[in-house]
Amino acid sequence: MNKTVAYIFLLVLFFSCQFFGLEKKINHTEKPLATVYNASLFKRDIIDLIPRGLSKVDSVLIVKSIINNWAIQQLFKKKAEENLSKQENESYARLVQDYKQSLLVNGYKERLVQQQLDTVIFDEEVEKYYNDNKANFRLNEELIKIKYLHFGKELLDQKKITKQFKSTKYEDLISLENQELNFKAINLNDSTWIRVEDVLLKIPKFREDSREILLKKTKFIQKEDSLGLYLVAVKNVLKRNDIAPLNYITPTIKQMILHKRKLELIRDIEKTLINDAIQNKKFKEHE
Repeated sequence: MNKTVAYIFLLVLFFSCQFFGLEKKINHTEKPLATVYNASLFKRDIIDLIPRGLSKVDSVLIVKSIINNWAIQQLFKKKAEENLSKQENESYARLVQDYKQSLLVNGYKERLVQQQLDTVIFDEEVEKYYNDNKANFRLNEELIKIKYLHFGKELLDQKKITKQFKSTKYEDLISLENQELNFKAINLNDSTWIRVEDVLLKIPKFREDSREILLKKTKFIQKEDSLGLYLVAVKNVLKRNDIAPLNYITPTIKQMILHKRKLELIRDIEKTLINDAIQNKKFKEHE
């Protein structure tokens, strides 16, 4: 073992002097960088593992590490071959072969799916899937439709801002949106469902008090702390185990529809493959 390590070290020194600055063209008759038993490591095996732009000292360290790791793996492999039973060696060989075959087959299937899968999903299809499976779309978190503002106490016209926030007039909401840079947090779109946890990240004052306040419909809530004022209006609430709304669950439904299409496509490809093989006499079952 000591001789092997010494041999590797000498090769590293040689490599550090000769490898860097050489032409990129690979000479396949080159001498190995390291040898462990009957396995050899060549420059072409590790050239892509060396980051560009390193100093010579760093490059030598990287190369030494790569060679040492390779040597350790080869030594372990040799010890395993010597100490594992024939049955164990054969079992691992079969696993390697099965894994290789699985990678090839699955890679080819994925290519066929990418080429043939219809990814266009219409709203009508999403709605039908939702209605057919509505009972399966239970919420595991609270959702709310809410608008809120958080601004510092130094902000001028606080009464005007509060009045505009309470208003349902379109021009008042536009006026607030135009002042967005003056606010610490803002959301005036109360037609979209939002996770309560996301709201609490924006207005932590309600995390300090009681989150239950946010789980009740209310036209207006005002809170205050050292960080400023918080204005909140909760339009609607959905609690855990309620049916998830369609517009909230739509991205998930689209993924489920695509997954279903993918499975069906793979089954069709497999049937076609079998039928073609039988027709062309490339596959037959023996009695």
